[in-house]
Amino acid sequence: MPTVLLIDDNAGVIDALALLLSLHDIDTLRAASPEEGLAVLARTPVDLVIQDMNFSADTTSGREGEALFRDLRARHPDLPVILLTAWTHLETAVDLVKAGAADYLAKPWDDRKLVATVNNLLELGEANRALRKAREGERGLRRAMAGFDLRGYVFADSQTARAVHLACQVARADVPVLITGPNGAGKEGIAAIVQANSSVRDGPFITVNCGALPSELIEAELFGAEAGAYTGANKAREGKFEAADGGTLFLDEIGNLPLAGQMKLLRVLETGKFARLGANREREVKVRVLSATNADLPAMIRQGKFREDLYYRLNLIEIALPALAERRDDILPLAEHFLGDGKRLSDDARAALQRHDWPGNVRELKNTLSRAKLLASGDVIHARDLGLTATPAQIGHGMPAADRGEPDRDSIEAALTRANGVIAQAAAELGLSRQALYRRMERLGIDRA
Repeated sequence: MPTVLLIDDNAGVIDALALLLSLHDIDTLRAASPEEGLAVLARTPVDLVIQDMNFSADTTSGREGEALFRDLRARHPDLPVILLTAWTHLETAVDLVKAGAADYLAKPWDDRKLVATVNNLLELGEANRALRKAREGERGLRRAMAGFDLRGYVFADSQTARAVHLACQVARADVPVLITGPNGAGKEGIAAIVQANSSVRDGPFITVNCGALPSELIEAELFGAEAGAYTGANKAREGKFEAADGGTLFLDEIGNLPLAGQMKLLRVLETGKFARLGANREREVKVRVLSATNADLPAMIRQGKFREDLYYRLNLIEIALPALAERRDDILPLAEHFLGDGKRLSDDARAALQRHDWPGNVRELKNTLSRAKLLASGDVIHARDLGLTATPAQIGHGMPAADRGEPDRDSIEAALTRANGVIAQAAAELGLSRQALYRRMERLGIDRA
C-alpha cells in the first residue's frame, strides 16, 4: 500500500484524513509538529506528504508551515507535498506551489477532490519512479554496449535497447539465435550486430531469404547440388552452408522453409554435416546459424507446419523486436537518420511521423522519407510531403487520426479538465495508458499542477 505522511498539530484533522485515506487503501503515518514530521521522514520512506500551514506556535501567518515545506523540499526534493491551508493563507500556498508544492487544499476540504488529488500524485510518483528506473537501466545498457560494434543501428527506445543489448550479449557464444518480429522491423540489423561481435566476425556472412525462393529450389540453395541433380543443373553448385563455412548463415523468414528442408536443416544443426543434392558424399562445415521470422512458429508447430525439434534447435536464444508502433521513441531518430543532412523536418512533419502507426515498420518509414525528399520543394519537409494516410487504429472511436495517434497539448489539457485532473479517466478518453499519457505530458512540458 502507498504511504502518506500527515503533519498537523490538530489530532482531529489527522484522524479524519487517516480514516478517509484508509477507505481508499492508502496507509498513513502521523506527525504533530514539523520537527516530528522531519524525524519520521528521516527513518521511514513515504510516497507523499500532506502538511498543515499553521502550527500552535504560529497560528495566523503560515510562516511555520512555509518553513516546513522549504525544509521538506531541501531534504526530499522529489517528494510530493500537498498543503492544507485556511483561506487567509491562499496567497502563500500559491507561492509555494510555484516553488514546487504539488497542490494546496483549503480547509475544510472536499473529500472527493482530496482523494482524487492524492491518487493522481501517487500515480504520477509511481510513473516517475518507473521512468527514472527505465532511464537508469537504459543508460546502463548504453554503457554496457559501448565496446560493441552496433553496425550503425539507430535506436532510442528502451525496448530496442534491450534487444540490441541482448544481441551483443549472445554474439560471442556459438549458439543459434532466433530473431522474431514483424516484417520491416529491423531484424536483419540485429543479425548483423550478432555477426559483427561474434568469434567468426571475420568470416563470411551469408543471408538466405527462405520466403523468396520456390520450395523446390530451397534445398539446392542451402545445401548445393551436383550436376544433373535436377532439370537445368548443368554443373555442380555450392550451397549457402558451404559458402558460410567458418562464418555466419542468416536464414531470414525461416517459417517459410518446407518440412523436407526443415528435416535436413535440423540434421546439419545436430551434426554439422550435409550432402549436396544428388551426391553420396557428406560434407562437414562449421557455421553459426542465425534465423528470423515474422511467423508464429509455436502456432505453426501445432498446425504441423513446423518441426518442434527444429524450433528448439533454432530458438536457444530468442531476440524479440517489437513493431515500430510499439517503440515510438525510435521514430524520429530513424527519420533523421534516413533523411541525412540535406533536408530537415518541420514540426508538423515530426508530429505526423509520430502519429502514424507504421504497419510497414522501419521499412515503411525509410521509404516514406526517401519519397518525401524527392517531393519536397525546399530544404524543409512538411507533413504534406510525407503522403501519410490514416490507419484504422488511428480512426478508431470516430476520433480524428491526429487525435488518436499522439494527442496534442490542447487535447490533453481539455481531457484533464473534463476529468477533474484524474489521470486514469483522461488517459481512457484519449485512448492511452496512464504511463503513455505521463510520457506525452512530460514531452510537451504539461505541468500536472
